[in-house]
Amino acid sequence: MVVTTFNPDYPLIRFATGDLSAILPSRSPCGRTNVRIKGWLGRADQTTKIKGMFVHPEQVAEVALRHPEIHRLRLVVDNPGGQDRMTLHCEIEQGSEALAQALVSSLREVTKLRGETAFYAPGGLPNDGKVIEDSRVY
Repeated sequence: MVVTTFNPDYPLIRFATGDLSAILPSRSPCGRTNVRIKGWLGRADQTTKIKGMFVHPEQVAEVALRHPEIHRLRLVVDNPGGQDRMTLHCEIEQGSEALAQALVSSLREVTKLRGETAFYAPGGLPNDGKVIEDSRVY
């Protein structure tokens, strides 16, 4: 979605929000004929807002660079009980409690948010290109 403003107090001309939407082709039930949008349909990238903070795929990559023993990472965000929770899913040969604590620490340093870790055997994570998976249900 790209927004254009014509406000002299706020001289922003074009602003790409990164949000996805769609134009509704039908006429409004109230009779208005202007273009309407369907509403928020998701994000154009994998950036996700967690507890009021944006988390970018580049931040997950930075965590991966700090721990070369990790084969593949995926940050999964869910909200059990209505509270956002992020879990760093890691493919690794053999996990340990020390590595789990180091990953939690790195995740907090990079994102400024608390998270958890989960270890998987190599090949245990889907190879679909997702770095951040937002599986929250509202």
